[in-house]
Amino acid sequence: MIVLETRRLILREFEAEDLEPLHRIFSDPETMKYYPAPFPVQKTRDWIRRNQERYRYDGYGLWAVCLKETGELIGDCGLVKQIIDGGTEVEIGYHINKKHWSKGFATEAAQACKDYAFERLGISKLICIIDPGNAPSIRVAEKIGFTKEREAFIFGKNHAIYAGTKESGAGMERTASGDWEEWDRG
Repeated sequence: MIVLETRRLILREFEAEDLEPLHRIFSDPETMKYYPAPFPVQKTRDWIRRNQERYRYDGYGLWAVCLKETGELIGDCGLVKQIIDGGTEVEIGYHINKKHWSKGFATEAAQACKDYAFERLGISKLICIIDPGNAPSIRVAEKIGFTKEREAFIFGKNHAIYAGTKESGAGMERTASGDWEEWDRG
């Protein structure tokens, strides 16, 4: 089921058939550098199943990110409830196949998820949980208008928590020339 569309991407619910292309991403050591280890096949299968459960129980989860032009699955992006410092927050998470890095796909998908959360789901605050050394993920969070809020110990190590609220309204948009330009909904 298609959840979101952008100019270049379709975000849809995961299906069992997505195991192979998703595992190519999650088993890559460079892509998973900020995780404890690349995923074995079973962990990727569990990832898909867990997100399918999230769709049923939360109404959202991480979705398959596919190129609109070809249908190729190039990653995941979506919304996930996380427990941080004893409170529940909604995170925008994303992984993109490294052959598609530096093309703006993570930012485009994350911006669509942010807009969906704020405008359709009525969520007022979102976060990104990012390893402090993961400069590309930090750039994505900043491009969608998030700023560093704090650090937290989660998933066995310290992470930077980037946050944005519906009221802040700032984000980035790709112009016709392909550059990123800041916009403000306020």
